Amino acid sequence: MSKKVLITGATGDTGRAAVRESIALGLDVRAMVRRRGARSEALEALGAEVVIGDLLEINTIRDAMKGVDAAYLVWPVQPGLINATVNFAQAAKETGLKTVINLSQRSANRESSSDSSRDTYIAEEILNWSGLAVIHLRPTYFLEWLLYPWQLPYLQQGVLRMPVGKGRHSPIAADDQGRAIAALLKNPEAHIGTTIPLSGPIEMDHEQMAAELSEALGRKIVFQDLPIDEYCNSIEAMGVPPYIVQHLGGAMVDYQNGHMSGADNNVEKLTGRRSMTVGEFARLHADKLNGA
Repeated sequence: MSKKVLITGATGDTGRAAVRESIALGLDVRAMVRRRGARSEALEALGAEVVIGDLLEINTIRDAMKGVDAAYLVWPVQPGLINATVNFAQAAKETGLKTVINLSQRSANRESSSDSSRDTYIAEEILNWSGLAVIHLRPTYFLEWLLYPWQLPYLQQGVLRMPVGKGRHSPIAADDQGRAIAALLKNPEAHIGTTIPLSGPIEMDHEQMAAELSEALGRKIVFQDLPIDEYCNSIEAMGVPPYIVQHLGGAMVDYQNGHMSGADNNVEKLTGRRSMTVGEFARLHADKLNGA
């Protein structure tokens, strides 16, 4: 009998990847989604059991957790993380859940001026207090950020535009996180109680990132640094939600001060295959990045 796991946020970037990779590892996957639609149907086509649930509605989480051995917890960059985490922990206690894989963020920081970074730190602590067997994952910035609506139009015009100064990080793709999440859902025992950083294979600054994007896409990409306030005002004008704007205002200060620096090979250690580079990701998504 295969191990049964619950994946929340199952239609999101990491959730979809975690569902796919968990099924590939032979796990019995229950995918929790907010509503039915094309994305949930795609998960069912992969072989997942789809259930409707909301991390802000505790009874729906408890029902989704029944009979499950391990669960993946993820919450988007939006208000409600602490409430969602408390609900998840309580439901886990009520259902006897054995293991929690929690997607935190590298920028989790008690002293950050970003509400999201500070709340993410507190959410980790809540799970630690709960007494549940938990593994925290702290990914650095996603490569998918290159495809987000406030970034993509500039890249299509040849500009990598971020208020990062000389800060450095090693961006990671959601697909690689999905492989790590699936591996931990299947075999968590050696990692219980740990916090695992997840990154791409190479630390770089944004000048280096622009050069790698240029090579991968076959056209010149130029890095444009700008003041954090100017950047936040511009993305607010583009319709980016206030919570994300506030987060980026604080997180970019942290970024410039080195909070996202470093690289690791934890994806490779967990899965046997290294995470993809910026160039590999860009070639994979060249049509969208080039505006084709």
